[in-house]
Parts: sequence; structure tokens; C-alpha cells
Amino acid sequence: MQSSAFRLSFAALSLALLSPCLVHAETISVVTSFPKELTAAYKKAYEAKYPSDTVEILNKNTAAGIAYVREQSPGSRVEVFWASAPDAFEVLSQQKLLVNIGPGNPEIPTKIGNYPVNDPKGFYRGQALAGYGLMWNTRYMKANKLPAPKEWADLVKPIYFSHVATSSPSRSGTTHLTVETILQGEGWTKGWAQIMAISGNCAAITERSFGVPDGVSNGQFGIGLVIDFFGLAAKNSGMPVDFVYPSVTSIVPANIALIDGAKSPEAGKRFIEFTLSPEGQQLLLDKQISRLPVLPATYKKAPPDYPNPFSGTIQAKVNFDSQLSETRYMVVRSLFDQMITFRHKELVAATKAIHDAEKRLGGKSSAQLEEARQLAFSPAVDEKQIQDKTLLALFKSNKSDAEASRAKAKIEEEWATRAKANYARAVTLANSAK
Repeated sequence: MQSSAFRLSFAALSLALLSPCLVHAETISVVTSFPKELTAAYKKAYEAKYPSDTVEILNKNTAAGIAYVREQSPGSRVEVFWASAPDAFEVLSQQKLLVNIGPGNPEIPTKIGNYPVNDPKGFYRGQALAGYGLMWNTRYMKANKLPAPKEWADLVKPIYFSHVATSSPSRSGTTHLTVETILQGEGWTKGWAQIMAISGNCAAITERSFGVPDGVSNGQFGIGLVIDFFGLAAKNSGMPVDFVYPSVTSIVPANIALIDGAKSPEAGKRFIEFTLSPEGQQLLLDKQISRLPVLPATYKKAPPDYPNPFSGTIQAKVNFDSQLSETRYMVVRSLFDQMITFRHKELVAATKAIHDAEKRLGGKSSAQLEEARQLAFSPAVDEKQIQDKTLLALFKSNKSDAEASRAKAKIEEEWATRAKANYARAVTLANSAK
């Protein structure tokens, strides 16, 4: 009897040692900018497979997520950082906040186009792929007699004035990638001219990236600049919307990484491996998620018209340079806010005055109108200045240096003041153009 009890106890202990579900009873904290449709699906599926683990989702925009990780003490940090911004992972990697987790699954290609799917140094992995494009409400477009756009450049046209929406790079990592993609595809000066002209046609600069697709879906806006899964998920879920990849776009990984100094690093690794498993990749095909898997075999289970970046169905002209993006990451964010987010009303007024002058002049050339365009749509930082290492280092610094903070604030104030003056002068010139 005693021997039988011992055998049962030993069997129970052996089972506990062999079962990952019983051994690992930990909380995995995940900082992510992804929508709840995606995070809820992964939380549910992972906890079903590892019922003793709990996944805690901390939803923050990418910039806030980076700041949150920085502020935590080693040993008490979150386990996983998960977002669509490869340049953000470069920022975390440079600051030694990520653990080297190696190359990962050999069935996942090393590159998409010329872009590495996983960090070559092993500090983060591609978990999905993402492109950037235009989403529009088909009913809104029909009601307002608007043609469907195909390229970013289409959105600078007067016909789209007040019908567009975007977010800010400082509020949304995916918007930062969209802006950076345009800058890399068109060049610094032409890219900013396009971004500023599009922003001048915007009805709003939303607080979060979610505000753009939500506003397009419910008919508040006609067109939005979005990461692809917002448009595809809404369309595949039956919303009256459509989506297109412009030719000047890029396909880059949405990454996942293990934070250095996390409370439960092994649990964090387990969650990361789950998201990259066939089971985890299959979740991306859910119509409410509609993301592009990094595991090519997953596309065999996708609907016939599902975008497949490995088959050439998405043509992306921009070979995204994440190191270039990381180098000027903070400058681009701040520049956008000082010229556009915080001066949006003035930019809209200048844009409207320019459109009105163009209509009034009927295509006739005008030195005043051209000067108005230059003032309204030229960045406060030119191509030479954006390569200034002192400027870049000042904005990259995350130290609480009072002198550096004052210097940065002074520069930002100069940008904002110049933008305000330029927009006011642009209105005067456009109104008097002849």
C-alpha cells in the first residue's frame, strides 16, 4: 500500500517535471502598439496552450513603449516588446535593452526583398510583415464624388482637401514608418513637401494611429494613411472600405523581442516562440487581424486573393533603411509635430489659400504662388542640416541633462516659430497672387 502511494507520488512528480504547462506558472508582460483584435487572439491561444501562464497586455504607442521600458529597473522589466517599427527596435538595441535570442526558425526567409526579416545580430525577430498604404471609405468617396487614390502624391490634389486623415509619428510608430518611407522613397526635400501638402489636406491629425482607420470605417474621414493590416482587416471584416499599396512603399517586419532585465525571461522566450510557430502564424490570417505572416507555408491556408509578399503580388519600390531611420528618428518626430501637429490649423489655412489661388489663376504661372508653395511645403531642416551629427545626437539623447533639454527646446521653438510665420506669409502671397 505504502509502495503504491510512493509510486503514485513519484508519477505525479514526474508528470509535473515533464509538463511545461505545470512547470511554468508565470506572468508574461507584453508592451505592444497592436490593436486588441490581435493581442486578444494571441493571449487566448497562448493561455490555452500554456494554461498556467498569464499574458498581460500593456497597450502603448511605440514611443511611449520605448520610454516605459527605459524607465523600468533591471530585474523588474516587462518580458516582451512587440511592434511594427523596426527602427524602434534599433533604438532599444542601441541602448542595450534587448536580449540576443538568436536567428530563429530556418523556414522563415532571411530577407524580404533586400530587408532582413530578423535582426542580423539576433536581438529581435520579424513576427509578421507590414506595408503602408491608403485606406478609403467607398460610400464616402461615392457621396463626395472623389476618385480612389493610388499614390501618396494623389493626396496633395485640391480635390482631397479636408477629406484625409493621418496621425503623428510621435503618437504612432506605424505613422513614423509611413513618413520615413515617403522620405526615403522621394528624398528629404521632396518627401517633406509631399507630407506637408498631404497634411494640409487633412481634416485631422489623430491622437492615435487607431483613430485613422476607425474614422475612415465610420465615415468621419474619406481617406487615411495606414499600415496595411488596418485597411485589410476592415475590408475583410465587411466594412465599406478599400485599401491600396502605393508604389512608393516598403515591406518591413513587425518585430518582437525579449527585454533585457525582464522578470521572467524564459516565459518571455516561450511567448515569442509561440508567435513564430505555425500555430501562431496561422492566427495572422484571421479576418479581423489580416496581417502578413513571415512563415511562407502559412500562405497555403490563406484566401486566394490574400496579399503575399513572397510571391511578388506586392510591389514595393522602397528598400527601407532602418539604420538611417533610427539615426534621425527623434528629429523626424519632433519636426513633424512642430511643423504639422502643433501648427495644423495654420498649415490647413495656407494649403486652402494655395488651392484657391491655383483655381483662380487657372493654371497660370505666378511667382507669388510659387513662393507661397515653397514657404508652406518646405521643411524647417534642410538636407544638409539633417546630416549634422551634433543635431542628431542632441535629439537622440535620453539623458535628463538640463542644458541639452534647453538646447533642444530652443531648436523646436525656432522650428515652430518659423513654420507659423511661413504659413501666414504663404496665405498673404497666395491671396494676392496674380
